Amino acid sequence: MVIEIKAESWNHLQELIFEDSWSEDIGRFRSRYAFRGLSDCSYKLETTLMRMGGDFAILERHLMRNFIKYAHRNMAQGDSVWHWVSVAQHYGLPTRLLDWTYSPLIAMHFATANIEKVHIDGAIWAVNYLKLHRLIPAELKNELDSEGANVFTVKMLSERVASFRELEELSRCAFALFFEPPSMDDRIVNQYALFSVMSNPHSTFDSWLHEHPEIWRKIIIPAELKWEIRDKLDQANITERVLFPGLDGLSKWLKRHYSPRT
Repeated sequence: MVIEIKAESWNHLQELIFEDSWSEDIGRFRSRYAFRGLSDCSYKLETTLMRMGGDFAILERHLMRNFIKYAHRNMAQGDSVWHWVSVAQHYGLPTRLLDWTYSPLIAMHFATANIEKVHIDGAIWAVNYLKLHRLIPAELKNELDSEGANVFTVKMLSERVASFRELEELSRCAFALFFEPPSMDDRIVNQYALFSVMSNPHSTFDSWLHEHPEIWRKIIIPAELKWEIRDKLDQANITERVLFPGLDGLSKWLKRHYSPRT
């Protein structure tokens, strides 16, 4: 089974990112993959919490407790840990979450937006969330089945799991799941965002995925293709101006757009 493959051209990349998108049961092209774009293919799927170093698993509860204490109450649409960790991730607090998107083109943007990494091969991780959710504990699978859903919402998770400790106690083996954050602003909506979370904060997602090669693939974007991909995404309006609404996104887009290729 080939789980890591290098794109040979723009057209080849389109074939790779939309592979397996045909859904026989509904007769439509509906991909069941979550995508994450990285500017450097050597980057691991490590959370910002892991990158803090030290005893980060213990620090997690202190970070969340104080974030909830000092954040404005109207920043979350509920009072569950899943609402608050979504808000915290969105605003840059180190958490055990990873950002993903339903859109392969948006993942392609994040793999090519950093022009300081244009000389380095990038990557797009693609994970089949339907197959991944067959591996979660029965209590959580039942919640998805009862809702007829493929991915969790914060409300669905809140009804089954009240804390990170409860999540870990559902299984002796580490597991992963995907959930959609609340649509708290245009950035979440425009990026077609979803989050992954590991039940054990010490488990890296890529290490876990390597134990389940049937549910994912990694598409390598050669450095020599990055400028072509970047220019074509700009032409398609997949830019910071759209994905980060506001003057900061506009400034990022203009800075990159007008930077010389050299």
